[in-house]
Amino acid sequence: MENFVLQVKDLNISYTDEAHHLLGANRKKVICKNISFSIHEGEIVGLLGESGCGKSTLAKAIVNMVKADSGEISLSAPHPMMIFQDPYGSLNPAKKIGWILEEPLKIRGGFSKEERRGKVLSMLEKVGLETKVADHYPNQLSGGQRQRVAIGVALMLEPKLLIADEPVSALDVTIQAQVIRLLLKLHKEMGLSILFISHDLRVVYQMSDRVMVMKQGMIIEQGDLESVYGNPQTTYMQELLNSAGIH
Repeated sequence: MENFVLQVKDLNISYTDEAHHLLGANRKKVICKNISFSIHEGEIVGLLGESGCGKSTLAKAIVNMVKADSGEISLSAPHPMMIFQDPYGSLNPAKKIGWILEEPLKIRGGFSKEERRGKVLSMLEKVGLETKVADHYPNQLSGGQRQRVAIGVALMLEPKLLIADEPVSALDVTIQAQVIRLLLKLHKEMGLSILFISHDLRVVYQMSDRVMVMKQGMIIEQGDLESVYGNPQTTYMQELLNSAGIH
């Protein structure tokens, strides 16, 4: 893993506090502060932290959904893709699954109708769904099936970097395990790099090669999995491990 797929350097993100803005004060709330890290090609990096610490904002900045105040985001290939926590919210309920999967190919262009259909059916099989699912609507699928579709949508254009933002937290434990196995399988088959975001220490441990720990908008600890879990350098990580019953 000599090449970087993503490098983030000194990233700062804030937003204007609307309550104070209405009172005439231009007060900003810092969401991410001096964030720096990198992800190598083919690597899975876990990002741990409690709700509200800035994990999702950082993810959205990487895919250009949020504008940073300062810092650099360098990608070796354009258009990283993102999987969201709620698959039902990220899928158009008025469209069939086949249409949803085909849409990224239409937007990019360069594919015939037959090629697009073939890629859709191939992707359904790749994410562990029957091809007949192409003719179903999102509300006809289970939560686990919808998340498999969402993963398929993210992978239709074969990105090098996949950002998974709490992709299994809305699923029950059995389905969580199935989706984790699917992501690991696709990671291996497609040579994906993955930024895997979660507040669940056990899920991150199953998924990741390295881990970063985020608190109040800052990465306070990062390193290989065994070092961070086995010998945490911060009180916060030790508390997370204790609360999860790991230490």
